Amino acid sequence: MIRSMTNLIPRSAHLPRVATLASSLPGRAQRLPVRRERRYVHSVDRILEKNKEWRSRVLQEDPEFFARLAKGQSPEFLFIGCSDSRVSAELLTGVDVGELFVHRNIANMVVNTDISCLSVIQFAVQVLKVKHIIVCGHYDCGGVRSALENHELGVIDNWLRNIQDVYRLHKDELDSIEDKDQRLRRLVEKNITEQVLNVYKTPFVQEARRDTGFPHVHALVYDLKNGALERLDVDVKGYLRKYSNIYAGASWKSKKPEEAAPSQKK
Repeated sequence: MIRSMTNLIPRSAHLPRVATLASSLPGRAQRLPVRRERRYVHSVDRILEKNKEWRSRVLQEDPEFFARLAKGQSPEFLFIGCSDSRVSAELLTGVDVGELFVHRNIANMVVNTDISCLSVIQFAVQVLKVKHIIVCGHYDCGGVRSALENHELGVIDNWLRNIQDVYRLHKDELDSIEDKDQRLRRLVEKNITEQVLNVYKTPFVQEARRDTGFPHVHALVYDLKNGALERLDVDVKGYLRKYSNIYAGASWKSKKPEEAAPSQKK
């Protein structure tokens, strides 16, 4: 009976099939759920609307803004940060569009097998001629926490193993910190420090510093709880004096380590 009744429903009917069928049946069948078309703004549409608002606001304040950007980029800084959605490079540094060349990944890592990161560093140093490279991590980093607590997450475990290597290098100090949150904060700092040193190990950074004295490399940490951005003290000179015979290429060795690594102070 129900099957035969469906043949009576016009194909051009605007109501959903389930609603039309339910209305044609007596009793309990009338209580079948009715599908209603929902109209909503897609999340990407919202982003496009925000872009229009931003563009309109920028043009109103500076009509030549986009024309200047289209002429090219000459940033002074390369910013290597975490992919965390709460850590926006331009927002937390307070700089304008075009002032930062940015690379982000999970836990702000500089890994010697990561072609993406190495390509960014090489382009920034050899083409853009940046004067400063910033490695910026943040407290309460999910990647660092997962590495510290040895979570099994899948493919990403291979990436986080690099942070576990940092933990291994500083195990005695970290294990002596009883408070778990403070231990996590310290590992975040140690990870940033190790990534700064990894930047110094790259041959194109060594060559540029031999020839020009730049770029300087800086370790910064961002606190999500208060928005503060702080500098970490990294003894680059001491590190280079101790390990230059291991990590320095021929171009780096053409200068003494203390000459190739000027002070990190402003």
